[in-house]
Amino acid sequence: MSQYPHMLAPLDLGHVVLKNRVLMGSMHTNLEETGDWNRVAEFYAARARGGVALMVTGGMAPNREGGVFPGAAGLFTPQDIANHRVITDRVHEAGGLIAMQILHAGRYAYGPECVSASAIKSPISPFPPKELDEEGIEKQIADIVTAAIRAREAGYDGVEVMGSEGYFLNQFLVRHVNRRTDRWGGAYENRMRLPVEVVRRVREATGPDFILIYRISLIDLVPDGSTWDEVVQLAKAIEAAGASMLNTGIGWHEARIPTIATSVPRAAFAWLTARLRPEVSIPVITSNRINTPEVAEGILAQGQADMVSLARPFLADPDFVAKAAEGRAAEIAPCIACNQACLDHTFSGKISTCLVNPRAAFETELSLTPAEQPKAIAVVGAGPAGLSAAITAAGRGHAVTLFDRASEIGGQLTMARSIPGKEEFHGLTDWFATMAARSGVTLRLETEATPELLAPFDEVIIATGVIPRDPGIPGSERAASYIDILTGRVTAGPRVAIVGAGGIGFDVAEFLTTSDSPTLHPEEWMREWGVGDPATTPGGLAKPQPEPPTRTVTLLQRKPEKPGRKLGKTTGWIHRATLHAKGVKMIGGVNYERITPEGLHISFGPAHENPTLIEADTVVLCAGQLSERSLADQLIAAGVTPHIIGGADVAGELDAKRAINQGTRLGAML
Repeated sequence: MSQYPHMLAPLDLGHVVLKNRVLMGSMHTNLEETGDWNRVAEFYAARARGGVALMVTGGMAPNREGGVFPGAAGLFTPQDIANHRVITDRVHEAGGLIAMQILHAGRYAYGPECVSASAIKSPISPFPPKELDEEGIEKQIADIVTAAIRAREAGYDGVEVMGSEGYFLNQFLVRHVNRRTDRWGGAYENRMRLPVEVVRRVREATGPDFILIYRISLIDLVPDGSTWDEVVQLAKAIEAAGASMLNTGIGWHEARIPTIATSVPRAAFAWLTARLRPEVSIPVITSNRINTPEVAEGILAQGQADMVSLARPFLADPDFVAKAAEGRAAEIAPCIACNQACLDHTFSGKISTCLVNPRAAFETELSLTPAEQPKAIAVVGAGPAGLSAAITAAGRGHAVTLFDRASEIGGQLTMARSIPGKEEFHGLTDWFATMAARSGVTLRLETEATPELLAPFDEVIIATGVIPRDPGIPGSERAASYIDILTGRVTAGPRVAIVGAGGIGFDVAEFLTTSDSPTLHPEEWMREWGVGDPATTPGGLAKPQPEPPTRTVTLLQRKPEKPGRKLGKTTGWIHRATLHAKGVKMIGGVNYERITPEGLHISFGPAHENPTLIEADTVVLCAGQLSERSLADQLIAAGVTPHIIGGADVAGELDAKRAINQGTRLGAML
């Protein structure tokens, strides 16, 4: 019997049977906008070959005003339909099913033509929307229906109508945006009229043998959001209007509560799907932070949902389902929910890919073919760059030996996983260990690589990482480095000053102010962020109740700007809010004068004005890194030309995304 009987069980939708209970949720990758339809088709076909039952595309605009940004992809012309037929044909050849998401952004559309229920500007867009009149609403309905018809013509097996996350249909549902007094506003029966009418007319236009998923918001996490009674009322009306399935949406994009970042507990919102499921007779899909077969199986076995939606895990590993079915779950590359290469790229107009799997969305460019001439390759440094290079090269048939002076693999990952909210890095390190063993990499730990030891190898890869940079503050011998703190070599006192407010400084501040990670305790996490019950409070908001900090921390930086401004585009606000809740004082534009037993002495401005003592028992240096290139320099001096990757190549903030990408691409090239 399979280890995951519920996850791998078929699901009968009447006109079609899904081969398992796993949906690949919608992700906007910006691939469609490239116009390279072979590339788009291969992205989806790879996931179809990996065994997922049904995929949902990134959001396709039903019209120009509804596009997430100007020029957003949609099915507007006969050529668009033909282009999308390339995708659906490839997916069907691979044995998969695929639905197209119809996404009308409403006031979230990043353009001056945006429209909504009322003329209330979104806090995440500079453009106030135009309030639609009766004729304008009819146009939006007709355009959504036309998009569904064209999706069927393009060969899609169904559509998902996006009605959550604060997009157009969701905007009509709640008083937070909908201030109308006509038949589209006021009482809830009027506010839900638009999504119900959309679903009814899409079903009418596409026929009964077409999958119609409605993405319903179960908890808005914004003021004046939907109540639970309204959610249930809408779900029943959507079912009656002809939906095949209900997919879970959690939180609006403007909400100040994280919903999918790595610090969010796994399956943190499945309890809401479990509550909705008995209210309707069509399948209900749950989503958000489901990234292992064990989590998916647990949800389904407990009856919390009929199906699970995983999005980013299929960026990390397109073969997620196949590996689980074959008893190879340990080989599934884990989604660590970091957002660095997916959502951060999406909202920066770049191609979305994956920190763990740089081949995601680059399948036609970054191919891993058997090596024509196997070589003996030495890799020095078992951090993310070295591990990626070693595993990739060994997988292609090279004989790879990986050296590291440490007693375990992981490099800087071993410190990252100690940060509260970054527990997913444990899984990443475990996966690297599994894949190193499976690919035949020879591990030489607790070994100092020397030019003499490396001489017999055909190729040498230097991935020796970084060392902390000494900022040159008088008295710095009294300070601890971030490595001292995160490895436990130094225990900080009750008052701490942190020199450097980049990503490492923020991580150290979270480490020093948190005793027990709330990510591992969902109820505590919900209290900390103020996630309530929509049955009690519209939108499901409650008063945040964070645990008191374990230390008093001051975070400082030289740059005269807001600390943390350059953190991740979609996650930086989470880190800033977390430290704010812990009472961390953040100061920018300082000069570091000296470190004494009393603490850190600083001043401000070019004239070193306003001298101030930051009283501290411990000063922690997080002032950047330098490349560790001593071995590389020795090799070059001896006439050997090594390949240098990761932090050894370019120092800076610890950047696993760049390191893994470099390592994978080098391993694919040799």
